[in-house]
Amino acid sequence: MEDLKDLLPVEAVRLDVRAADWREAIGAAGRLMVETGATTDEYTGEMVANVEENGPYIVIAPGVAFAHSRPSPAVLRTGMSWVRLAEPVEFGHESNDPVTLVVALAAQDSAAHTSAMASLARLLGDPATAAALAEAPTPKALHAVLAGERPKDGSETATAPEASATPEPPTASAPRAVSLHKILTVCGNGVGTSLFLKNTLEQVLDRWGWSRFVTVEATDTISAKGKASEAVALLTSREIARTLGDVGRPVKVVQDFTSTAEVDAVLRDTYDV
Repeated sequence: MEDLKDLLPVEAVRLDVRAADWREAIGAAGRLMVETGATTDEYTGEMVANVEENGPYIVIAPGVAFAHSRPSPAVLRTGMSWVRLAEPVEFGHESNDPVTLVVALAAQDSAAHTSAMASLARLLGDPATAAALAEAPTPKALHAVLAGERPKDGSETATAPEASATPEPPTASAPRAVSLHKILTVCGNGVGTSLFLKNTLEQVLDRWGWSRFVTVEATDTISAKGKASEAVALLTSREIARTLGDVGRPVKVVQDFTSTAEVDAVLRDTYDV
């Protein structure tokens, strides 16, 4: 598996980019992946078409859009780009607009970039690191933060509720009386935002000590409908929840895919703890 610093070179980082709308913002991120040899121009169009077809579910957190599409011949190698906008733009998301950061992903498959997604989820989910990324003066400085350098003051702000006790592991009284529960995280393509949400959910499960009892699978909308009967619940965006409809299992909406606090609350609601 490749790390974030390998998939997102400093040459694929641009700061203070001007875009008139969300299409131009995605276009700027797409051009960087073309320039660094990850994709052809066709992939940029595929990322735009993904939003046109599935809605602005790629706006995974306040101010953050994670542009991507399915693996295709337009992807030459797995790669990423990072565009910080000079002025925010609207993507049409109910709660996370306007967007100031567009991170783009081009994936050849769903496996090569899982480590990078885990790293990105942790970085954006930590307030001190997110602030350092927002304030980085140059692409090189921003890339240093992405590579794992902590903010100089070393501060970290907890994102999970401190006052809530760690729940007991799931038992026969939980939604499914099985030794290993499954939760699906769902997005339009199964290779981008669903992996991001999967990593945030796994951070919460690790804190709870539930990782041995609950497995998390990232998937797309079509596969999710077929696998729903195997799951305790499905976690996704509001837009994808509408696409899924009634799948016979609870579909839980998460607004901020970087927030362990929100995911913690959704998981407590799922298990009624």
